[in-house]
Amino acid sequence: MTGIVTPLTGYLVVAALLFSIGLAGALTRRNAILVLIGIELMLNAANLNLIAFWRYAPHPEALTGMMFAIFSIAVAAGEAAVGLGLVIAIYRHAHTTDLDQLSRMKG
Repeated sequence: MTGIVTPLTGYLVVAALLFSIGLAGALTRRNAILVLIGIELMLNAANLNLIAFWRYAPHPEALTGMMFAIFSIAVAAGEAAVGLGLVIAIYRHAHTTDLDQLSRMKG
């Protein structure tokens, strides 16, 4: 029966596409906020993988994948808060969020 996609494979394909879009966005964008959005997309793809593997594991009642995903979401929230704080501080200092123009840091 070729051509039939299992539900786990569907989740993994969506997560791989989401990760690829996030990686492309993080590597090709010059705006610091768009780079942070790309990183968040990559973290969401990792969370989707964690949840999918937890759900289709032999013992989903263990809740291990769910706990890893919740921890990852908490880390992503902290990363977003710190990252946006840095972007705001850099914008106030340099009046730009273009990463190419921020080639050196001055105190």
